[in-house]
Amino acid sequence: MNGIFLQLQQTAFVVLAYFLLGISQLAYGARFPDVVAKVKPSIVGVGTYDAMASPAAQLIATGFVVHDGYHVVTNAHAIPEIYSAKYQGKPKLVIFVGQGRRPELREARVLQKDAAHDLVLLRIKGARLPALALGQAKLAREGEAIAFTGYPIGAVLGLYPVTHQGIISSVTPIVIPAANARQLDIQHIKRLRHPYNVLQLDATAYPGNSGSPVYLRQSGEVVGVINKVFVKETKESVLQKPSGITYAIPVNHVKDLIKKLTEN
Repeated sequence: MNGIFLQLQQTAFVVLAYFLLGISQLAYGARFPDVVAKVKPSIVGVGTYDAMASPAAQLIATGFVVHDGYHVVTNAHAIPEIYSAKYQGKPKLVIFVGQGRRPELREARVLQKDAAHDLVLLRIKGARLPALALGQAKLAREGEAIAFTGYPIGAVLGLYPVTHQGIISSVTPIVIPAANARQLDIQHIKRLRHPYNVLQLDATAYPGNSGSPVYLRQSGEVVGVINKVFVKETKESVLQKPSGITYAIPVNHVKDLIKKLTEN
C-alpha cells in the first residue's frame, strides 16, 4: 500500500510540475504581446511634408514619445540641418501618428539637440500622446532580452510599426582605438576624446529603424535608441565591408536631453 501511495504522490507531483511550467510559459508568452501593444501607440514616424511636392509626405526615421507626451526623441542625423529651433519654412518637419495608409501628420520643431550622442528632442503640436517609460541605464545588461519597434522600410505600404526582438549582446565603446594614423578621421578623433559605451544588439535593424526605442521585453522600459549610421561611422570605420550589427545609444543620454529641457 505504501508503495502504491508513494507512486501516486510522485505521479501527482510530476503532473503538477508540468502544469505549473505550462502556465508560466503561457504567462510569459502572453506578456510580450501585451508589452508590444502598450509600446506601439508611442511609436511615431518622423519626416517632412510639402503640399507642393510629390509625394507630399516623406518618412525619414522612427521616433518615440517621451516626457509629458508632447515631445519625441529620434536620431539627430535623420533631421536635416535646416530644421533649427527657429525654422519656419517648407517642407515642414512633421511626425506621423497612427496606423494605416492615412496617418495623422503633426508639425514638429527641434527643441534640443545632442550631436555627440546623435539625439534630438522634438516638440510636437496637437493632443498629448502616450509617453514611454525610460528605464535605468544599469538595466541594459549583456544578455538582457530586448525588443525595438519602428518603421524599417518606411511607409511604402502605409504606416505599420514592426517589432524585432533579441538580446543585448555587448556593452561596448563607441570607438576602438585605431591601429595606425591612416585609420583616423575627424569623427574618430572627436569621439576618442569623449568616449562612451553603446549597446550592441543581436537583432537586425534597417535604415528606417533609426530612432526606434530599444526596450526591455518584460516591461517595455526604454534602455536605448537604435542608431544605424552614427555609431558605424567610427566603430566600423576600419572595415572594408561594414557589418550588419545593430547598435543603440544608451537611454541615459535621452534623460540628459530631457533634463536640459526642464532646467531651461
